[in-house]
Amino acid sequence: ENLTFFHRQELRSDWETRGPQGQSLGLRHLPVERAGLYVPGGRGAYASTVLMNAVPARVAGVKELVVCTPPGRDGAVNRSVLAAAYLLGIEKVFRVGGAQAIGALAYGTETIPRVDVICGPGNAYVMEAKRQVYGRVGIDSLAGPSEVLVVADNTARPTWIAADLLAQEEHGSGAQAVLLAESRELCEAVAGALDELRRAVGVPTGGGAPGGGSGGLPGTDRVHAFYPAPGENFDELAVALADTYAPEHLEIQVADPRALLSRVRVAGAVFLGHFAPTAFGDYVVGTNHVLPTGGSARFSSPLSVDVFVRKSSYVELTPEAAARLTGPLAEIARAEGFVFHRRSAELRLEAE
Repeated sequence: ENLTFFHRQELRSDWETRGPQGQSLGLRHLPVERAGLYVPGGRGAYASTVLMNAVPARVAGVKELVVCTPPGRDGAVNRSVLAAAYLLGIEKVFRVGGAQAIGALAYGTETIPRVDVICGPGNAYVMEAKRQVYGRVGIDSLAGPSEVLVVADNTARPTWIAADLLAQEEHGSGAQAVLLAESRELCEAVAGALDELRRAVGVPTGGGAPGGGSGGLPGTDRVHAFYPAPGENFDELAVALADTYAPEHLEIQVADPRALLSRVRVAGAVFLGHFAPTAFGDYVVGTNHVLPTGGSARFSSPLSVDVFVRKSSYVELTPEAAARLTGPLAEIARAEGFVFHRRSAELRLEAE
């Protein structure tokens, strides 16, 4: 329900207007006919991936959705994935994963229909396959390991920050969790909370120690914590780090999060205040969790209905509008050496 509500706000209306020379100009928004959704296997069941990819496609008006997902060790598709597909009216779910699934969706097989757009996360092989078929079909993005940057001032609660960082670790190999704390004291408190939370669930402790200023990112392989060096301004450092790192998720856990939001230009999704951890965005709040990673937030966007919508322009000319535009057209065509571009317009003018 929340996903549908959010993605409906992204829909755009067709429009038509009249140009300066009297020409009619318009733009149509048309959904693709068929979309392929890749749902990975691996560490867990990803029913949420079905929802995050299928809901914007449905809102866009895509008629047919096709799911490819690797089977489990028992040879069956995960039941929660099947349940999510059923709830969204997806009738075609194929037990195939990896690069071969992407190839099947892009080119079609005897059983798997060719699609117009492929979306969904996956491992390096899946991403490479998507890269290679792009151009034959559309794709959503080339997503890499998940990442979060938490910017926290001294009003933030260390245990909450630690839980958010550890939640990022759960995304598996390559996931990155970075904390910029306002002070060394907050950094140390978060380091202690990391160990406490790990012990509480029986996982190894260690790492996540505070850094010696902003010159490095110490910690574990995936959890890094640091704070400003003497003389550095916390807000300035936070903005600079966010815009340079271009994180998939940015949590702003400060007293006035909207003040920082107005200055940050580059992030896939931003979570404001102390009560908005990324976990809400991963599952229930309504925004999409398919986000740009690896710094690609500098030039790309979260998954939206736009991935599943084609734009088609149209034009209609009256004889009078054509006459007004033929002179400029002829000059450009003559300069570029395209004789019949010019003649195709002039013949109509001569007929009048």
